[in-house]
Amino acid sequence: MPEQLHARVEACYQQAETFFKRGFERPRISFKLRGQKAGVAHLTENLLRFNPQLYKENHDHFLKQTVAHEVAHLIAHQMFGGAIRPHGEEWQLIMRGVYELTPDRCHTYAITRTRRSRFVYRCACPERDFPFSAQRHALVRKGRRYFCRSCRVTLVFSGEQRLE
Repeated sequence: MPEQLHARVEACYQQAETFFKRGFERPRISFKLRGQKAGVAHLTENLLRFNPQLYKENHDHFLKQTVAHEVAHLIAHQMFGGAIRPHGEEWQLIMRGVYELTPDRCHTYAITRTRRSRFVYRCACPERDFPFSAQRHALVRKGRRYFCRSCRVTLVFSGEQRLE
């Protein structure tokens, strides 16, 4: 499976090199991306990260559009520097001119949401609770305090957990 993606990245680089008549440094590629993002280009690290689940579920479109989208970010950075906007005219030029693709900012892949455990916090307001993520709950356990904006009382863990 990753072989096709690596081949597509290489093909995108070769297209850009032919178009711009110059070489580009190849990036490292990682398949350690989860959640809603299909891909991420880390410009200063010359690194591409891809979501293996979305790749598997949307294989053909992912190879064509998402890979080119992320490679275009790295090409734009190497060509024009770090002061450009992420989906600005330079990136759009590469998407349209080099890859002949629509410069879509976001994918439309179906995302399967996983249920997450929430820690229920309460204040002095009647029938009001605040579901905290595990990360925020851990911060509270380390001493961070959060306040209700209505009653201004410190939020306190109720002892309850629920799945959302």
